[in-house]
Amino acid sequence: MSFFNRFGALLIASAAVITLLALTGCDIERRKSDAELGLNPQQAEGRKIYDNYCDRCHEPYSSRGKKGPPLKGIFKQQYLPLSGLPANDERVGEIIKFGRSKMEGFGLVLSDQQIKDLLAYLHTL
Repeated sequence: MSFFNRFGALLIASAAVITLLALTGCDIERRKSDAELGLNPQQAEGRKIYDNYCDRCHEPYSSRGKKGPPLKGIFKQQYLPLSGLPANDERVGEIIKFGRSKMEGFGLVLSDQQIKDLLAYLHTL
């Protein structure tokens, strides 16, 4: 095989790999900044708490690869999907503090203000 034939084959293979990577990466969305999301200071603090404690199990917008359910629109429903409890700050705050089912509670780790900040952020999802 001549140099040009090998080079052409390598070029075609590289193009195929780049195309494949581009197509598989289409569902990954760039993380927006707090300003792009229009978060106020309390919601921005809640987002930091979410990133540190919640994101390992709950994806904000999907459940792919996570143990817990997605939290997008959690407060846009009348009831929480898994427990059937009212979807309000009081009930969700209790779940954050004391846990539920497979979720551990964070009442000994997070202050009341941090839970309020987290709830404020969850309202933006």
